[in-house]
Amino acid sequence: MQWVWQNIDFPNFEYNTSFFFEFEKEFHRNTGIIIGTLRHLESDNLENLKIEILTQEALSTSNIEGEILKRESVQSSIRKHLGLKTDNRKVQANEAGIAEMMVDVYLNFDKALSHKMLFSWHEMLMNGRRDIETIANYRTHAEPMQIVSGNLSSPKVYYEAPPSEQVYELMENFIVWYEAEISKKNIDSTLILAGIVHLLFEIIHPFEDGNGRIGRALVEKVISQKMNSPALNSFAKIIDSHKKEYYDALQSSNHSLNIDKWLLFFSKTMLDSQQYTIKLIDFLVAKSKFFIKFKEQLNERQTKVLLCIFEEGIDGFKGGLSAANYQSISGTSSATATRDLQELVQLEALTKTGELKHTRYFLNV
Repeated sequence: MQWVWQNIDFPNFEYNTSFFFEFEKEFHRNTGIIIGTLRHLESDNLENLKIEILTQEALSTSNIEGEILKRESVQSSIRKHLGLKTDNRKVQANEAGIAEMMVDVYLNFDKALSHKMLFSWHEMLMNGRRDIETIANYRTHAEPMQIVSGNLSSPKVYYEAPPSEQVYELMENFIVWYEAEISKKNIDSTLILAGIVHLLFEIIHPFEDGNGRIGRALVEKVISQKMNSPALNSFAKIIDSHKKEYYDALQSSNHSLNIDKWLLFFSKTMLDSQQYTIKLIDFLVAKSKFFIKFKEQLNERQTKVLLCIFEEGIDGFKGGLSAANYQSISGTSSATATRDLQELVQLEALTKTGELKHTRYFLNV
């Protein structure tokens, strides 16, 4: 069976626009909520939201590829690239690279897409890599670019991308088409456009490595350009929780020009990412109000632990905070930890569930 890029009609994809009308309506409704809320955020909350989402997306888009990064290091690097105060911690090359790319996508969302921009992103991502033959350029190797699984003796080929010799022309056509679509004033098909951009880029698979991360960055760029504002969506965060469905949806277009299945998955994922962003905004506002309310009543240990819980994000500590957790984070004794926790419950800063060793504490926000 031929690959989709071998079809004489490629890349003229087929899809039923009526399937996506309600998705587009909800997408634009959510976009209005997010943009409107951001305009009314205090500067500190807006800065925290920006850092939180960029950090979260950097970690998630890397995790999708099986690369586990340190949150504190990525966040420190993002702050540095945004020109903000950092803790000057040592950051690994791959952590610095993804952070730099995420900030570049955010700051330069309105710049025209070009080979140079894509090469720059690739160079950032491949920061410190010695196993990649071609960095800051499209792949040139003669052997097929394949996505495989299984052992070496009996690998299963899920997808084979176009030969390297075809990549530059395909990418030239991709960029020309992208710029033409972005320049159109109609925003009613933003979701469809972003979905096609990501799929088409992944089909071409122009780089030796980093295609998934750059492809997901392009989704943010498309939406930001169409909305004329940095998107600040949680796209990679949601995909990271649904990796199998994500790859299944992409693979549904390996041989067919009909991309309804992919676009349906993409649209649902984007709406979920918007809902997550809205919840995150509410969470950060609640965090700000929380510390305004309690800051005069908290000791240094309590503040440190509460900040640590908030750093875990919307979901907080899985299973709740235990007395042992409190002791470990604050570096205090068991007796002091118990007393501090009791005070926080009395202040109604925390809620308490369970008894004895099963006692857990949760933020009261």
